[in-house]
Amino acid sequence: MKNFKIYHFLILLLLIFSCNKEELLKEDVNSIEVNNSVERTSQVKASGQSTLRAGLKSVGSGVMMQAFYWDVPAGGTWWDHLNTKVADWSAAGFSSIWLPPVSKAQNGANSMGYDPFDYYDFGEYNQKGSIETRFGSKNELLTLINSAHQNGLNVIADIVINHNSGGDSEQNIFTGGSSYTDFNPASGLFNRSQYDFHPNDFHSNDSGSFGGFADLCHDKVWVQDWLWNRTNSVAKYYMNDIGFDGWRFDYVKGFEPWVVKNWTNAVGGFSVGEYWDANVNTLDWWTTQSGASAFDFACYYKMRDAFGNNDLNYLNGDMLWKRNGKKAVTFVANHDTNEIVSGSKLLAYAYILTHEGYPTIFYRDYEEWLDKTSLKNLIWIHNNLASGTTSILYVDDNEYIARRNGNNAAGLVVYINNTTSWKERWIQTNWSSTTIKDYTGHSNWQPVTQSGKWVKIQAPPKSYSVWSVK
Repeated sequence: MKNFKIYHFLILLLLIFSCNKEELLKEDVNSIEVNNSVERTSQVKASGQSTLRAGLKSVGSGVMMQAFYWDVPAGGTWWDHLNTKVADWSAAGFSSIWLPPVSKAQNGANSMGYDPFDYYDFGEYNQKGSIETRFGSKNELLTLINSAHQNGLNVIADIVINHNSGGDSEQNIFTGGSSYTDFNPASGLFNRSQYDFHPNDFHSNDSGSFGGFADLCHDKVWVQDWLWNRTNSVAKYYMNDIGFDGWRFDYVKGFEPWVVKNWTNAVGGFSVGEYWDANVNTLDWWTTQSGASAFDFACYYKMRDAFGNNDLNYLNGDMLWKRNGKKAVTFVANHDTNEIVSGSKLLAYAYILTHEGYPTIFYRDYEEWLDKTSLKNLIWIHNNLASGTTSILYVDDNEYIARRNGNNAAGLVVYINNTTSWKERWIQTNWSSTTIKDYTGHSNWQPVTQSGKWVKIQAPPKSYSVWSVK
């Protein structure tokens, strides 16, 4: 009888151990590479690099390159292609590059990444019809990021966390039907089910869904843990293991601003949200609530209307950079919208590269469509002359003149001329009895400002000039 009790006691211990082991194994499956992640995290944070890696340019100043466009060539060559560009971009004055979504999406090698499936597959698992992503392999991505860092460039990740795509069908107790919400990625990380999407047992929806995709619920602790809290969360893995330095959040209308705030509180790094809205009050509200920057769609649409309607008075309107230049990321075109026609694009770039905000240049504008020499000149002007507050000196249908009042640098005066003939204006500068010149080379004038700081400047037809101390 005693032996019988001992036998049952041993069986019970074995069962308990087995249960615990199963729980441990389940945790291990969801924590692949966690040890490496923890080690690298401590190394990064110990050296103070969680917000800025040593040797990188200051992100948020300088100029950002949007390093892709919609439907870049497929075939896994894009990361290698960009690797040939980063040295030249750094030399030209760019401070960061913004990459498309890097992880495996539902459409595999055909996807631009905005239908995310496995956040931890960077082109190494055979799923969704391919091993590599449209852009290349994980090793090629790491090589690109390393090259960018060696050239002082920050690398901005495009983060798509509003929605997911590519899950298997499951019976959904919240909808009474079936839904494609069963996610079991090959990486073994961040499995998801109907409980992690809307509707669920927490609530039926958040601030917005997109395109019929499964809408991720950020209020769930499991989702928060995997997105930013865990040591191998998406945010921490992308920064500490892959090497990203900042974030571009896609479709932030679809979830509350605290999501971005919590993400950046967890890992740091520069962050900008795509809040597609021309209402400057809304953009200003979102940046305040999220703590992040926002693309200045108010500025974009004012420029579109100014050049599209041949009425530069639109440039006198309200924009995010006028509310808070440190939170405004300005742009002329991107992978989603390209409404400012080519004849006016350089004028629009002259506007954003001489004004407050963090300007972004679209890949195709720089590499294919516009005069690269002119853009390089404007980048140099932005990095070396454009500082201080902005004063609009003159504006009408055809002409726009503004002054950057200088901070550490001398400042500048930009003159945009949207007519077909040369224009001249008397304007007041910040410089008394000082020789100035046009740093674009469009005008060969080198006038001397009067003792009252007034001077006559000129601008060529359908072009611009930028004046500062010689």
